[in-house]
This record gives sequence, structure tokens and C-alpha cells, in this order.
Amino acid sequence: MAGERDSVFKVIEDSIAWAKNKDTELLYSCFAHDENLFWFTPEADGTTRGFENFTKQVNSFFLDKRFRAVSHEIRDMKIDFSKSGEIAWWSCMLDDMNEWDGRSASWMNVRWTGVLEKREGRWVIVQMHFSYGK
Repeated sequence: MAGERDSVFKVIEDSIAWAKNKDTELLYSCFAHDENLFWFTPEADGTTRGFENFTKQVNSFFLDKRFRAVSHEIRDMKIDFSKSGEIAWWSCMLDDMNEWDGRSASWMNVRWTGVLEKREGRWVIVQMHFSYGK
């Protein structure tokens, strides 16, 4: 499972790292391209369901020239696998440093969890959740 763990970690890492260069090809390769994709963030309007809605959010926020990714740090990564080896889930802490219109819009000490599925030999994220602790 060590090789699979590395592959899963790379997808998770790439799903954040893409923003530094706004590499949407890399981003979209990390996610399921169907209506089952689910993304939940701490913001009030933070629920995104389905790949089409996900791409709309990417276009309207992350690709806006006012958004700038600065850096990120992933800590305390834990990755587990189903008995079949076709499902993986993770949990970690994330510092996602970025700016909106020149002002910090960073997420610091955010809990990040998610689920990946192996489809056609590739790991893709099907669900992820960001939240703040109390």
C-alpha cells in the first residue's frame, strides 16, 4: 500500500498546489468529473455539488486575477484504505496562505478531510470537507 499511499497523497497535494500557477489541468485531474463530487468549506455558501458547479466556482473565484495563492502546508496527514483498496480517505491540518485583492484570505489550522475513489486506475477526489476547530 505504500505506493498507493504516495499516489493518494500526490492527488491531495496537487488539489491545493495547482493554485500557485493556476494549473487547471492539474486541478481537474484530481477530481471526479460527475455529479457525485462534493466539496464543503467553512463559508456560509461553501457547499459545492457536482463537477460542473465545481468548475464554475474555480472560474469565478480561483481564476479571478484578484486571487493569488501564496503557499500551503499540510500537517498530520493520515490516509486509510478500504479492504478492497478502491476507496481511500484522509484527514490532516492545512494552512492555505492566499490573498484576495492584495489582502490575506488565508485558511490557517483548517481541518481537511476527504474521500478518494480509484477509477480506471487513477485516484480522484469524490468528497472533501474543510472546517475550523473551536
